[in-house]
Amino acid sequence: MPDINDNNQLVVQEESEYRDRYGFRADTAYSDLKKGISEDVVREISRIKDEPEWMLKKRLLGLKIFLEKPNPSWGPDLSKIDYDDIYYYVNPNAKRSVNWEDLPSEIKETFDKLGIPEAERRFFAGAEAQFDSEVVYHNLREELHKQGVIFTNTDNAVKEYPELMRKYFGTIIPPSDNKFAALNTAAWSGGSFIYIPKGVKVAIPLQAYFRINAEKSGQFERTLIIADEGSDVTYLEGCTATIYSTSSLHSAVVEIVVHKGAHVRYVTIQNWSRKVYNLVTQRAYVYENGHMEWIDANIGSGINMKYPSAFLKGDGAKGEILSIAVAGNNQIQDSGGKVYHLAPNTTSKIISKSVSKGSGVASYRGLIHIDKRATNSKSVVKCDALLLDEGARTNTYPYNEIYASDAMLSHEATVGKVGQDELFYLMSRGMSEEDAIATIVTGFIRPLIEVLPMEYSLELKRLIKLDTTNSVG
Repeated sequence: MPDINDNNQLVVQEESEYRDRYGFRADTAYSDLKKGISEDVVREISRIKDEPEWMLKKRLLGLKIFLEKPNPSWGPDLSKIDYDDIYYYVNPNAKRSVNWEDLPSEIKETFDKLGIPEAERRFFAGAEAQFDSEVVYHNLREELHKQGVIFTNTDNAVKEYPELMRKYFGTIIPPSDNKFAALNTAAWSGGSFIYIPKGVKVAIPLQAYFRINAEKSGQFERTLIIADEGSDVTYLEGCTATIYSTSSLHSAVVEIVVHKGAHVRYVTIQNWSRKVYNLVTQRAYVYENGHMEWIDANIGSGINMKYPSAFLKGDGAKGEILSIAVAGNNQIQDSGGKVYHLAPNTTSKIISKSVSKGSGVASYRGLIHIDKRATNSKSVVKCDALLLDEGARTNTYPYNEIYASDAMLSHEATVGKVGQDELFYLMSRGMSEEDAIATIVTGFIRPLIEVLPMEYSLELKRLIKLDTTNSVG
């Protein structure tokens, strides 16, 4: 079992490797507001964005609820967050562009290092890049635009698509839902707005990338996706942050509407630095024969709390959540999913995979609710945990609320360790110990890797190898 000095050594090594690939800082000029959240700050954010009165009212309501609600009394300890020591709006002074070459060199170089332009050219139908509080780049293929697909940032949507925004914004996740949904409602900036018209199937994924570059900053993007009847879309997002000695806060809200017969797949690869609190609320409403898929990979952040949810509101609706969490030294990964069966013949599946190493703690926290109206509904929950070191920990907190007499629910949980026999076998075939461990972990999370586009699956494998180096105590 590693002692505390071994763990400290591993943390330094991991941060160094992260810094080389993701943790660098761009020397960018900023115009930002004073620290802390207040009515003056909220009004100034709204003024800068030239918002209509109805959005300002929503922001002020969010602020009121945020100030009244305490931190959650369950889950990881959030008492060290200093809400008065955070910049809630940080503008990188970059004019939004549809031409990559028009961006300021320091911002363009940041995303070039992260591989975003190349990924866009090769794999994606549309791309968006957010740098701190503002979306700085956006592009959508012309053929999708002709089909009526809308893919823009949420700030633009408030002005350009006010009917859709007023109809849906804050209806899936109201500010009263939790403290951090309220904070996002008050301070939101950026994020993606997507509308897929009836019957349109977007065969190539849309992508967004979120980057925190400024110190002591918060990022509060707001994403709204509306998939009309019979439509289909896949949306991918990636997240990284510069390494500082002080903490940052990421508190996003994602609202999704899956109409009759539509399908949405939402993929996240979260690789924030260890100094980021990642406190996210994600929810989808799924109507008749709709299908919602959450595919969620949590590799980074110091404390991560994220539980994608699906409300199955129509006959035959389907919800799936595939979650992977990797908890390294000094990391707490608290993740899972929630599904509410609110109509007949609905089905759900939650698959949770977690890997813990060093002093890392990975917890599954999930809820299955089957309402008395949800006759002939079925749900499957499977939680698998892999421990790489003696000091690593894993927890499972399942909650099941079953009110339909004919409901079918199964829950399975397993915990395992990397065996010395497995390591010996792979190393006897010429692998190093690091490669052998990475191979075992990659096999363990194969269900996630198999559903990712090639570029993302290769990156996830690389991240897993980086995050599991020097394990097995």
